[in-house]
This record gives sequence, C-alpha cells and structure tokens, in this order.
Amino acid sequence: MTVERLVRIIAGFIIMLSLALAHFSGSVDMTQLSWLWLTAFVGINLFQSGITRFCPMDMMLKKAGIKPGGL
Repeated sequence: MTVERLVRIIAGFIIMLSLALAHFSGSVDMTQLSWLWLTAFVGINLFQSGITRFCPMDMMLKKAGIKPGGL
C-alpha cells in the first residue's frame, strides 16, 4: 500500500468520524438537508478511493488533459 492511498484512507475516515461524532453529540443534525452532506460525500469518496483506487475526480482531470504526477 502506498503513502498516497493511506493518506486518502485516513483523511476520509477522519472526515466521516468527525461528522458522526458531531451528529451523535447533538452538535449537527444530519437528518436535515445541508452542506454537511457534501462533506460526507467527499469523506466517503476519499475513503473508498484509497481502498479501491477508483476516483472520479482523477478520471475527469485526466480526460481534461491534466498530466498525473509521479516520480
């Protein structure tokens, strides 16, 4: 597993954990439609892209002609 994949997994997990903690402590009501659902989507996508290597943004940027970084 690469450092990049681990960073994605950890970042996604922390985002989802912080949303869950805020919801269950009563600070945030995730049952209502809000911008926090965008945060949840990003966290879930980060987490799954770290595990599966499938990232929609990565694919869109490559199709737009952006060159991937690498050594």
